[in-house]
Amino acid sequence: MLKTRKVKHRAAITRAELPEFLKKASDYNGYPVTRHALKLLILTFVRPGELRFSRWSEFDLSAKLWRIPGERMKMGSEHLVPLSRQAIALLEELWPISGHYNFLFPGERSRAKPISENTMIYALYRMGYKSRATAHGFRTTASSILNEEGFNPDAIERQLSHLERNQVRGAYTQHAEYLKDRAKMMQWWADYLDQLETSSNVVPGKFGSA
Repeated sequence: MLKTRKVKHRAAITRAELPEFLKKASDYNGYPVTRHALKLLILTFVRPGELRFSRWSEFDLSAKLWRIPGERMKMGSEHLVPLSRQAIALLEELWPISGHYNFLFPGERSRAKPISENTMIYALYRMGYKSRATAHGFRTTASSILNEEGFNPDAIERQLSHLERNQVRGAYTQHAEYLKDRAKMMQWWADYLDQLETSSNVVPGKFGSA
């Protein structure tokens, strides 16, 4: 069992604010790559740095997996991110824009470098969320909702890549242990976000009810 981790408080979108936010994110008219970055961040709720430096070579769309190498992870072990249908569709939409570069989200000034650490937070400012949301805060939002919906807490913690330091050995096996559960959870999450964006009165189905 994973222990509950103490984290610093970061401003995060609440469940009630999500529908309006998702619509604003889809309508964001700044640098197109930034819009895609925000949407993939919400769908996967990885850490912003893990997303910024993501490379096309890390994605296996046929296996519906994103393998983030250990050197980019906080705990130093490879992290597997199951990809929902929506995440794959987003990547396919992004491919014509940045597929000929190394990074998914190349910077505006230099395509050889990823977007800066401030790109997404400035986008949130432009959308009217200054002091109300942070890029890292989507992890809090997702975790809160998924726990409320009754998903396996250990699967949620694995998806958030919360791993105690004494558990780093054999981390790949531990992450893969909940991979099937996490794949179902990530698809539920993506479907739920779709419902929120298109409807103002969403009653999500409980995990395992279908």
